[in-house]
Amino acid sequence: MNLFRLLGDVSHLLAMIILFAKIWRSKSCAGISGKSQILFAVVFSTRYLDLFTSFISIYNTVMKVVFLSLAYATLYLIYLRFRSSYDQENDTFRVEFLLIPVVGLSFLENYAFTPLEILWTFSIYLESVAILPQLFMISKTGEAESITTHYLFFLGLYRALYLANWIWRYNQEGFFDQIAVVSGAVQTIFYCDFFYLYFTKVLKGKKMSLPMPV
Repeated sequence: MNLFRLLGDVSHLLAMIILFAKIWRSKSCAGISGKSQILFAVVFSTRYLDLFTSFISIYNTVMKVVFLSLAYATLYLIYLRFRSSYDQENDTFRVEFLLIPVVGLSFLENYAFTPLEILWTFSIYLESVAILPQLFMISKTGEAESITTHYLFFLGLYRALYLANWIWRYNQEGFFDQIAVVSGAVQTIFYCDFFYLYFTKVLKGKKMSLPMPV
């Protein structure tokens, strides 16, 4: 554990709390991609199977349980409690275009050909692209609420801080996880354009908008 990883975990947790609170308080999930939230729930479910097989620390266990709980609670709000506000017409990203290559890559590139290791690798690859339905939805509608952009900002910050964590660990411990680092870098790249718009528009009180997809 180091400062970058701790701040990354806090940023990740804040992102999920912001999203859940936004939906709960407004009683609406308008502008939120249910498909992205399903993918994130799958990420946590496949990554945290070690909850049943190993114990690392109380902090580690608590954070995993909290992430899983928030992920499925958010899905409950989107698909059950506030289903009438879910913008299904604009949440049209074809997730099979993500899942098929991710599944294939998980079998081809992993550290050990065992069920738990393949599922862990799958979760790492999937997390790197899970935000794409949300970004696609924003580009399709042409705008996003400020709360949604704050959620995306903290989610992107989490990935950037984890990149810093891996650099720190490599320099201090000689540890390098190629799969996690490359996947994290890919995910951070997806947020670059969003970060620019966030700092130039949202923080100045302007409504963020993205061009319609071609």
